[in-house]
Amino acid sequence: MAVRELNSAPSLATLYPKALLRRGGGSKLPDLELVRSGVVVDPAHVAAYAEVCGFRFGDELPATYPHLLAFPVQMALMTEPGFPFPLLGMVHVANRITQRRPLRLGETFTVRVRAEDLRPHEKGRQFDVVSEVSVGAETVWTDVSTYLHRGGGSGASGPRAQLASPTPNAIWKIPGDIGRRYAEVSGDRNPIHLHPLSARLFGFPSAIAHGMWTKAHALASFEGRLPPAFTVDVRFKQPVLLPAKAAFTTWATEDGWAFELWNARKPKPHLDGTISAL
Repeated sequence: MAVRELNSAPSLATLYPKALLRRGGGSKLPDLELVRSGVVVDPAHVAAYAEVCGFRFGDELPATYPHLLAFPVQMALMTEPGFPFPLLGMVHVANRITQRRPLRLGETFTVRVRAEDLRPHEKGRQFDVVSEVSVGAETVWTDVSTYLHRGGGSGASGPRAQLASPTPNAIWKIPGDIGRRYAEVSGDRNPIHLHPLSARLFGFPSAIAHGMWTKAHALASFEGRLPPAFTVDVRFKQPVLLPAKAAFTTWATEDGWAFELWNARKPKPHLDGTISAL
């Protein structure tokens, strides 16, 4: 695999217009890893992220925060000339984060990003974008984001079962501007998250919450109970149309917790996940 070192963080202001124009090309994922070294986080930015997502601010980074360090590098990889799919229109269907120890303010990180495992899906093709954060020679954090490109799938999934939402532990009242607020701290300014008008251009009746905000907000509810090393694995289902009222349910498992987020008014699931101690 070829390795390319980046001298600075890729500019999202440049990459989003590039993503809008790209139509994809090629038939396989690039055999390329992008690397950004010497990354130090800004405490004020971490504090802003914590406020938007519901975390307490301290010396340890929220386990979902390093996704923001990897996101511009992911965008750069997925707008490479030979990348097979257009970025806009892809669906983020799952995300798995493994934290091997807490990451802390003041540490210097190296971020590595690659794409792998292109495979069929009933609605198209899916692949993983793997991001790793290391301190020196130690890999401390790994993120696997699974994306779906619709079209040319392997067939229908069969009839859907009738769903019934569980009794919630909490009700989330999600404001209509959470997409813009999360975009401000994350840099993820996909038009589907920003305004009803721009979301309608992509087939949504209103702006939708970022999947990584819903994951972060869910994880924030477990603060004070998380072990130093764990994996938090989620699957994104129906989008959260903003503003929203959502039902959040949690329960204990053998090695951690499980959780679900549902539409509070209809039996439609938004997200399910697990937290497992390492």
